[in-house]
Amino acid sequence: MEVSATTKYVRMSATKARGIADAIRGQSVTDALRITDFNARKAAAQIGKTLKSAIANAASNEGVAADQLFVKDAYVDGGPTQKRFRPRARGSASPIRKRTTHVTVILTDRSK
Repeated sequence: MEVSATTKYVRMSATKARGIADAIRGQSVTDALRITDFNARKAAAQIGKTLKSAIANAASNEGVAADQLFVKDAYVDGGPTQKRFRPRARGSASPIRKRTTHVTVILTDRSK
C-alpha cells in the first residue's frame, strides 16, 4: 500500500528544499513530523504540510493509522521559473529567476 501527496508551484528553490527531503526519507512518520516541525528552514514547513496531507490521505482513503506509516520516498523537483529583469547601469538589465518547486511525499506501511 502506497499513499502519496504532491504540492505544486511552491515558491522556493528546489536545491534549498532537497536537504529536508533527504532528511525525512526512510524515517517513520512521527520522526519525519518532528524533523519538519523543529527545523527553521522555510522548506521544512512546506514539506511538513505535504507530509500531513499524505497522512490524511492514508487515513481517509486506506484507513491506516499514522503510527504504522513511514516515508518511502520524498523528493523535490523543479517547477517553472518566473523570469523578471532588474534595471542596471547604462541601460542594461540583469535577469532575476523566481524558482518554483513540486514537492512529493510517498508513504507506505511497515508490513512490506
